[in-house]
Amino acid sequence: MADLLSRPGNRRARLRELLDAGGPVLAPGAYDALSARLVEQAGFDAVYMTGFGTTAGLLGRPDVGLLGGAEMAAHAGRLADAVDLPLIADADTGYGNPVNVVRTVRDYERAGVAALHLEDQVMPKRCGHLAGKQVVPAAEMAAKVRAAVDARRDPDLLVIARTDAAAVHGLDEALDRARRCADAGADLLFVEAPTSERDIETVATALAGHRLVFNWAEGGRTPPLSRERLAELGFALVLFPVGTLLAATAGMRALLERLRADGTPQALLGELGGLDAFAELAGIGEIRELEERYRHDGG
Repeated sequence: MADLLSRPGNRRARLRELLDAGGPVLAPGAYDALSARLVEQAGFDAVYMTGFGTTAGLLGRPDVGLLGGAEMAAHAGRLADAVDLPLIADADTGYGNPVNVVRTVRDYERAGVAALHLEDQVMPKRCGHLAGKQVVPAAEMAAKVRAAVDARRDPDLLVIARTDAAAVHGLDEALDRARRCADAGADLLFVEAPTSERDIETVATALAGHRLVFNWAEGGRTPPLSRERLAELGFALVLFPVGTLLAATAGMRALLERLRADGTPQALLGELGGLDAFAELAGIGEIRELEERYRHDGG
């Protein structure tokens, strides 16, 4: 787990090594720095900054393109600073045209992300598992990918190209767009929201030879597959974007309902733990070590 003075190794190179090792890399979603730390403490090899969760956490609103690039990059920096894990981050549409994408990639790279994904939706975008999506022309998306690849200063920064075209124009169009993004230099391909296992298999077969992303969106439109099945199909990276957000929301609602009914949360204190335990989880031990390291006697 990261401490405040840690100097982590190259997390981008580490993510590439994990992807090269075979078997899908599992990346649970984090919507804030605390949830990112919990992902790390649970023993995962990577963490995903979810745009859906970031919008919910910062604005209390659905993922319909309300956050801008500067806000998202700043949030990515907070998550990257909280953990030593490689951070994969949602960069939405790149927040404009290919020139805007250049700035977005530079901002995310400075924030410390190991990978970012760009999508081909029209701005303002929306969650890939919500209805009403529109996509930009395929050539425009390919230009954005080229701009992203050219903009990165660290060649280990991974550019993931996501297409939402399956819901708009059909799976064949989505596959064609994915291939065009690969030709433009994308490191991983991400066909969003296939709605059947047969479609998932088609994606895996049609794009064999490329590194593929599977979005295991909890409660979304894509059917759930086991880790073993995803490995068999050859997916390299599996995102679990909103499970932590949904679990936290359910827990908070349960607490508030009990507090409203009883007037106190006393009945749930055994499940909640105490302040001391939470402080340890959040790194109070690291703070005490720093205080001792820099303790002085005055004068």
